[in-house]
Amino acid sequence: MDTEFKGKEDFFRSLREDMVEYQLEARGIKDTAVLNAMRNVPRHIFLPEELALDAYADYPLPLFAGQTISQPYIVAYMTEKLTLSPDDKVLEIGTGSGYQTAILAELSAEVFSVERIPKLSDWAKKRLDYLGYENVHLLVRGSPLGWEEFAPYNKIIVTAAAEQLPEELLHQLHDNGKMIIPIGKFSQYLYLVEKIDGKPSTRRLLPVAFVPLIVD
Repeated sequence: MDTEFKGKEDFFRSLREDMVEYQLEARGIKDTAVLNAMRNVPRHIFLPEELALDAYADYPLPLFAGQTISQPYIVAYMTEKLTLSPDDKVLEIGTGSGYQTAILAELSAEVFSVERIPKLSDWAKKRLDYLGYENVHLLVRGSPLGWEEFAPYNKIIVTAAAEQLPEELLHQLHDNGKMIIPIGKFSQYLYLVEKIDGKPSTRRLLPVAFVPLIVD
């Protein structure tokens, strides 16, 4: 990785600036911390080299094992809705490429990220280590859902679509915490869930298309 993109840092930085201006700010992303994180994290590092020039385009991209990396706007939108604080402990379900993980790591104290596909977790770990993130903890596991050992979490983000709100994740969410999750089998919507007095309060946000949440 240290030689793949050597000498192209200014080029990719310019693409990130355009991404923030024309895809994020223009579509209503306002959180300065989120915008800065999207400027700082080199998205192309998390993609195969042949897709690097598409890294900052406004669409999702394929990885491997049938997985994808979400379009930048969706990453920024989901992150902004969590209203992250620098002292937050965050659970991520679906490490994927590690790009969303890096954005979370820029904005919170600790990120605990779970991935069911070992090859993807290894891919993400290599890149997160290369970029120097020391507040990220990775786990390969399909079931049980989540990472109970370090619960409760202030915020939870799920990057695959569940058919219904998973009770096991709600149990791992701190009271007054927030979870953002796509829900639906054929027609998916993004939901913001707030845990109030032990019970979920849900708000439907916008239609999305994610790979299904699979629990082995």
